[in-house]
Amino acid sequence: MERCLKWNSPMASSGRRICPELLDELDPQDPRAQRSRRDLQRLHRAMGSLTILRHALADSLAGAPPRTILELGAGDGSLLLRLARSLRHQWRGAQLTLLDRHSVVTKQTRSAFAALGWNVSALCMDVNEWAAQSRDDHYDLCCTTLFLHHFDSSQLQLLLSRVAARTNTFIACEPRRCLAAQIGSRLVGCIGANEVTRADAVKSVAAGFTAVDIGALWPDPQRLWRINEYAARLFTHCFVATRRPGLSTP
Repeated sequence: MERCLKWNSPMASSGRRICPELLDELDPQDPRAQRSRRDLQRLHRAMGSLTILRHALADSLAGAPPRTILELGAGDGSLLLRLARSLRHQWRGAQLTLLDRHSVVTKQTRSAFAALGWNVSALCMDVNEWAAQSRDDHYDLCCTTLFLHHFDSSQLQLLLSRVAARTNTFIACEPRRCLAAQIGSRLVGCIGANEVTRADAVKSVAAGFTAVDIGALWPDPQRLWRINEYAARLFTHCFVATRRPGLSTP
């Protein structure tokens, strides 16, 4: 029987249930994994992830294009490629790092970024390993989509502390833990999702976020950050942290 972790917290918004997802355990070359990654591209379109991300960026960056960008749990890089295309060269020259424990960014995707004037590098490592390292790299923007829900509160607290030390803006778009998302997660087969995606969608919502779940773990004892955490459309939970002007990283 599959073992799930229930996150018990004194916060009123507790109740996350974290289960291992099938896609994470499959070999990246497994046909079921390849199909599931294509399913995720369709899910992002159905959820409006690009529009949600663009709105979050507009509110947090105040029109100043980032020079250095890190995506955590980047997968195949397709969502950021859609973002780059939608910007129509506005961020030309951006240095993008795609971090994922599997190397699944294709040559075609890299070429497409290059054609838009983006310089892309892939960092193939587990995010917990990245978080545990003492690194001096810094990014204007760090973003992630459908990724943070894989981690329990103690893991998230460590990861968010490392992110806060290495970026000026952090944006996360995650599954929203609500009735609408629960229903939607059981209907992903309607867009042709395979058995891996169908199972993982239900688990993702159960491990998702609501209220101030992420903000409660964000390290900000000196109030150096502007925090915005909110529901976006039917299925997405957004967290945006922006360093206050004039305050540099420690």
